Amino acid sequence: MTMPSAPRSGATPGGRAVAPSAGSLATVFHRHPERRYVMFGGKGGLGKTTFSAATAFWLAQQGKRVLVFSVDPQASLSDIFQRDIFGQGPVKIMDNLWAQEIDADRHIREYQDEIRKKILDMYGLEEVPAEIEDYIQAASAEPAMEESAIFDSVVDIVVQGDYDFYIYDLVPLGHALYYLSMAKVYDEWISKITRLREEMREYEEVAARMKRQKEVDEDQILGELQYIRGRINAASRILTDREKTAFFFVLVPEQMILLDTRKAAEMFAKFDVPIGGYVVNRVLPEELRGQNVPGYLRNRMEMQRGELDEIRRTFGKDVLAYVPEFERDVTGLPMIERVAGILFADGADSADSAGGGTGAGADTRAAASSRAATAAGTTGGSEAAR
Repeated sequence: MTMPSAPRSGATPGGRAVAPSAGSLATVFHRHPERRYVMFGGKGGLGKTTFSAATAFWLAQQGKRVLVFSVDPQASLSDIFQRDIFGQGPVKIMDNLWAQEIDADRHIREYQDEIRKKILDMYGLEEVPAEIEDYIQAASAEPAMEESAIFDSVVDIVVQGDYDFYIYDLVPLGHALYYLSMAKVYDEWISKITRLREEMREYEEVAARMKRQKEVDEDQILGELQYIRGRINAASRILTDREKTAFFFVLVPEQMILLDTRKAAEMFAKFDVPIGGYVVNRVLPEELRGQNVPGYLRNRMEMQRGELDEIRRTFGKDVLAYVPEFERDVTGLPMIERVAGILFADGADSADSAGGGTGAGADTRAAASSRAATAAGTTGGSEAAR
C-alpha cells in the first residue's frame, strides 16, 4: 500500500480548512508573528534539523522570506535539502526559502585577515611583524577559536535583518548551551578590557595636559572594543528577547531523553532563553496495536505510552506537536513537506496521533501504521529524522 502524503497545514485530508487549536505549533506562529528568531534544540539525532527545515518550508509557503542556518560541521542541512550548501553563504532552495551552513574554518581565515589589516592600519606598518604573525597563527589553533568564529558568524547573520524569519538549527544541547552562554561571557570579558582601556585613555589625556600637548589621537583600539561589544549585545538581545525569539525543544518518548530535556530547560532558563514549547518526535502510531507486529515493537509501544503520559504531565499544553515515526529518512522537499503538514497540523490532530484517537489526520496515520509495521518487521524500524 502506498502511503499518501500528509495533509497540508491547516487542512483535513479532504481539503477542508481547520482552525489551529490553542496547543498547536501553527497557533504559536499565527499568534506571535513578531517572533522572527526560531531555534530548535535537543540532544543529537532527535530531529532538530528536520523540524528546522520543515518550519522554514512552512513559513516560506506562507509568503515569508526565511533563512534556515546551521553551525553544525556535519552539514545536516545539505543532507536534508539534498544540496551542497556548506560554506556557500545563503543558498536559495525554493521561493522564499534560503539555507546556509557556516564554514567555521573559512571564517577563522577571514578573521585572521581582518586582524592583520587592522594592525597595519592602526600602526601604519607595511607588513605584520613576524612575532605578531606567529601569535595570530597560534591563536587560531586554540579550541575556543572555532567557537568564537561560529558565534561571530551567527552574529553576522542575525544582525543584518535581511529575512522575515531566521531558523537556527542548533548543535546538540551541550554545545548549544555553550554557544548561548558565550554572549554573556564575551560581554563580561569585553567590558573588563574596555574599562581598562578607558582608564588608560584617561591617564594619556592627563599626561598630555600636564605636558601642554594637544589632545591625544582617537583611540582606535577602544573604538574597536566598543564595536565588538555592541555586536555581542545586539546578538544577545536577539537570542534572549521574549518578544522576538522562541526556542523549541525536540524530544522523543524515552525516559533518558525526557530527563535530559527537563534539565536542559532549567539551564536554558538561567540564560533567559525564551522557551516556546516542545515537539515530540518518533511516536509509534497506536493503530499498530491492532496489527500483527513483532513483540519487541509492542514492548516499545508500551514503553512509549508510559513516557508520553509523563511528557503530557510534565509539559502539558506546552507540547505543540507529536510527529510519528516515518518509514524512510526525511530528505528532499517532498518529505520535508510531509513533515511540515504534520508539524503544523491542528493541535487536536497532533494529539490524536500520539493518543490513538480519531481526527482529521486519522486516514493518513492508518496508512503510516501499515508502512511502519512493515518497516519494523524487516529492518527494526527506521530513523524518523536527523
